[in-house]
Amino acid sequence: MRVKILVAEDSTVERTIIKDMLSDYQVLTACDGVEAMHVLNEHNDVDILILDLNMPRMDGFQVLEALRCDRRFKNLRTIILTNYDELENEIRGLRLGAVDFIRKPIHMHSLKARIDVHVTLLRAQQALEQRLDEQTLTFDMIFTQAPIGIAISHELKGHDKPVIKVNPMFEQIVGRTEEEINIIGWEKITHPDDLGEDAENLKKLRAGEIGMYCMDKRYIRPDGSVVWVHMIVAPLILPEDRIFGHICLVQDITDRKIFEEALHESERSKSVFLSHLPGLAYRCNYDREWTMQFVSDGCYALTGYRPESLLNNRELSFKDIISPEYREALWNKWKEVLAQRQQFKYEYEIITATGERKWVLELGQGIFNDNGEVEALEGIILDISDRKAVEDALKYNNEHDRTTGLYNREYLISLLENDLKKKKDIKKALIGVNLTAVQLLTVKYGFNYTQSLIKKAAAVLSALCSENRQLFHVRENRFVFYIVGYSDKNELVEFGNAVAETLESLFITDRINGGIGIVEIDQHQSEINAELLMRRMLLATDRSINLYDNDYVICFYDDELESMVNREIEIERALFAIANDTGTKDELFLHYQPILDLKSGSICGFEALCRLKTEKLGLVSPAEFIPVAEKTKLIIPIGEKVIINAFKFLSRLNENGYGNISVSVNISVIQLLKPEFTDRLLELLAKMNINPGNICLEITESVFSSDFARINKAINKLRTAGIHIAIDDFGTGYSSLAREKELNVDSLKIDKYFIDNLLDANPDKVITSDIISMSHKLGHCTVAEGVEHDIQLHYLMEHDCDRVQGYLISKPLDENNAIEFLKNYSA
Repeated sequence: MRVKILVAEDSTVERTIIKDMLSDYQVLTACDGVEAMHVLNEHNDVDILILDLNMPRMDGFQVLEALRCDRRFKNLRTIILTNYDELENEIRGLRLGAVDFIRKPIHMHSLKARIDVHVTLLRAQQALEQRLDEQTLTFDMIFTQAPIGIAISHELKGHDKPVIKVNPMFEQIVGRTEEEINIIGWEKITHPDDLGEDAENLKKLRAGEIGMYCMDKRYIRPDGSVVWVHMIVAPLILPEDRIFGHICLVQDITDRKIFEEALHESERSKSVFLSHLPGLAYRCNYDREWTMQFVSDGCYALTGYRPESLLNNRELSFKDIISPEYREALWNKWKEVLAQRQQFKYEYEIITATGERKWVLELGQGIFNDNGEVEALEGIILDISDRKAVEDALKYNNEHDRTTGLYNREYLISLLENDLKKKKDIKKALIGVNLTAVQLLTVKYGFNYTQSLIKKAAAVLSALCSENRQLFHVRENRFVFYIVGYSDKNELVEFGNAVAETLESLFITDRINGGIGIVEIDQHQSEINAELLMRRMLLATDRSINLYDNDYVICFYDDELESMVNREIEIERALFAIANDTGTKDELFLHYQPILDLKSGSICGFEALCRLKTEKLGLVSPAEFIPVAEKTKLIIPIGEKVIINAFKFLSRLNENGYGNISVSVNISVIQLLKPEFTDRLLELLAKMNINPGNICLEITESVFSSDFARINKAINKLRTAGIHIAIDDFGTGYSSLAREKELNVDSLKIDKYFIDNLLDANPDKVITSDIISMSHKLGHCTVAEGVEHDIQLHYLMEHDCDRVQGYLISKPLDENNAIEFLKNYSA
């Protein structure tokens, strides 16, 4: 017998898969309910109908209702494809013939097995009918050799219990013999949870209310284990001496049940995933409207539109939700990934039902048919608005200065680098504003006050911005204008003067000076880069301050400053070589300037003065190379070399009988703040056998702008070891006697500026004596620097200055001459 099957399913892919799987049978197909009814009318010998409930035009319920009303299809076996368990009772209520159910998504092997059972039942019934009519052996062969369990139950007149005949496969499935089953009865081997439904269905079958029934049920084997079976029960035509009979076909589906349970759990997990998904899942056509075939419930939370309003573009298409500026880019991205069969990933904005803009991330893929054509697009769309907000905040913080809200140095560098790559012939320039003098007010008025001034400066300078002039806050007290498309140098000068006037008006009360430097950008220079431009601008602003002191005067970067840059680079190279012991041995050396004790009239010590001399640079002033060393942090290794050489000089003094002479060494605050500095210094003292009392460390006034707690901790440790501490160049920078009192030091060195004033000013107006007096009241020794004339010496002696040094006593000397000087001075 050739079994004929009709597959009514709207999915082309699933129709094709089912048809190929059932190649042993004659398979017809229909894409919707209308076509299914047309096929059934043409082929009234269809044996099995595989019916999807969810179809266009005429759905599965309408098809079932039509079949119920047409007696031609009373023996048609129907397998329903559904997602909803609760619909089974509703469909059974239609009182159709043989109806079976398969849950979606379809497990094709389960569907095939289910169809095979129905086909076996069909063939068994036909064989039985043929045997009754023709008395052939066909039924016995099928009954004995069938790969599924068969049980025939019939009731005899005058007997209380029905007689049950089973085949070998039925015995194997339930684990009991035919004799045992007849003794126990089928009710005893049926799982209690399934007994009620089975008995109710059998009752309806006996009453003629249903033509057959099928169900999944459990049998209990003798060892207590449970076997799941799919059972089909149908009435059986019997001779007159038998009151009622039915045939029962069972197939072991225990493995399938395990699989279905796992699948159900997977579906449950998927349902939980979709319900908690911060967005929606979808399946849509590959068209410019993104016509939705399926949209998850998360659609409403994400877009403000109900999922059903998007299905088949019922009320609007998904294209309408995409922000217009992204639509073409999104379409082109899909074309690109589909052509290469890649995964889709794209970020864009949508517009919700309330008009709100949201950032979303779409992850998807194309679904292809056997011909390689795109059948649909599937994926998820996630709400990433919060992430975007964080990214925007991070981007803003990375690109903007927190104090002023202006773009920062990193953003300017990035902008310059990008513009330099373009090589466009448009005039570009940087105008830098150096307000480092504002920092001086921090000591007097506090940090908040100076921050307020910087904010005010940012506000007034921002008012000078235009389409081609952008302002940046590149450092704590520095601003930069980036100017593009100016006409000539005169325009830069005019704008620079406007900047100067603005700042002079702002700082007229606080008397803050600053520097204005201009760098014109020649982007055709081969070695030009953003960092070099920033360095040139910094030099130009610093030179403006150095040359014009209290006025805001424009300074252009020129060849002279270029030479300064090159010279600084050479100095840095020389210092690097010295720090790493790769330079000439004698490039860095020390001179020693004697210090005279005015009380005893004898030389009490020397100040070690660092000198740098290279073949290319010649003699370099400490005022020039020390700042470079500090800026590059080379001051740390170089400073240690200076200390070691000074200690060696002390050893020579001791060997020559001058064990009471001290040596002063200048220490940078950078060195002092280094955590390991004090321990390393004390280690060198012990290693070289140096008396700590013969060492004085001179710290520059920049200490007053540093961390007082850390400074005092280091100083206390050094003083406890017996080392003397002095403040160098006192009185010209950040210091004041009030601030100096906060540090535990031994002496003050009065800056040469005050000593020079002794030559010109009215003695009654000179404050040098006041510094000496107040220093003594604080318990400090005073040392006057730069004494070059007798009149200065007499003044200092008259006002009880403790010690002096300068060219009047001696110029700085090398080691040999310093020792010779001691011998002659003592003589």
